[in-house]
Amino acid sequence: MSLDDPHAKPHDRLATLLAAEMDAVNAVIRERMASRHAPRIPEVTAHLVEAGGKRLRPMLTLAAAKLCGYEGPYHVHLAATVEFIHTATLLHDDVVDESAQRRGRPTANLLWDNKSSVLVGDYLFARSFQLMTETGNLRVLRILSDAAATIAEGEVLQLTAAQNLSTTEDIYRQVVRGKTAALFSAATEVGGVIAERPEDEVRALFDYGDALGIAFQIVDDLLDYWGSDATGKNVGDDFRERKLTLPVIKAVARADGEERAFWTRVIEKGDQRDDDLPHAIALMDKHGALEATRAEALSWVARAKDAMGRLPQGEIRDLLIDLADYVVARVN
Repeated sequence: MSLDDPHAKPHDRLATLLAAEMDAVNAVIRERMASRHAPRIPEVTAHLVEAGGKRLRPMLTLAAAKLCGYEGPYHVHLAATVEFIHTATLLHDDVVDESAQRRGRPTANLLWDNKSSVLVGDYLFARSFQLMTETGNLRVLRILSDAAATIAEGEVLQLTAAQNLSTTEDIYRQVVRGKTAALFSAATEVGGVIAERPEDEVRALFDYGDALGIAFQIVDDLLDYWGSDATGKNVGDDFRERKLTLPVIKAVARADGEERAFWTRVIEKGDQRDDDLPHAIALMDKHGALEATRAEALSWVARAKDAMGRLPQGEIRDLLIDLADYVVARVN
């Protein structure tokens, strides 16, 4: 694909620009997911790693390092680390959510079992820590290990916040920072750290990843009700799983007594009927919850672009700005 193709998506153009580095990352991933003693580990890992996906998180690490002029070898290690952490969380998430499908294929826990998914996820977390220590950079180790802890914390918070109508927008954002934005911001921040850039640039990279990750998740939650082929989900998946995402939280906050009784029945009690999804979407439309959610996603994209504006000019910076715009282009 040509970088000059006006119809190409930003992440595809980024993948073209970083093709050689991504090949090196994929080689490290294949090497480190091997196991002499437990062949199920590469079987399960390969099922998920080779299922496609945009590899957006490791590309963010490579792009941040390249933007900062880094010329050493360790951005490849860090990109592989980020992908291993992401893959481990997917394996665990599918067990927690009792999912049967991811990226259009049966999940690992369905093909093998929950025990295999959890234990292979643990193995990938361990591998990620081995990789990050090879950089010899204690700050990088702290950033990525903090992100791993924040991800786990966000998942546990989501367990307690899910199906609880008293969940606020602040709690939702805290969950989103854990489940999505923490790894985005760590992925971009370590690119600046490994390149030994000034603190204001490292902070800008963190801010970009944080805002991009939050926007990314808000859009994903919005598309569950607006619909899109881009997510690989069916309209209403989150509703059927009784997930309290931002559109629902906004609609509940504006609900009258009768509407609140509806949300209590379908979300808290899980008593859902055939016509409940259309009614839920109608209530969101009535209170402007979907438009308000879209506006919030746009505001986070603006923050991401502002952060990127504090970094050196160049092709990579322009692509990362385009990437932020593309996140919300799906709901324009």
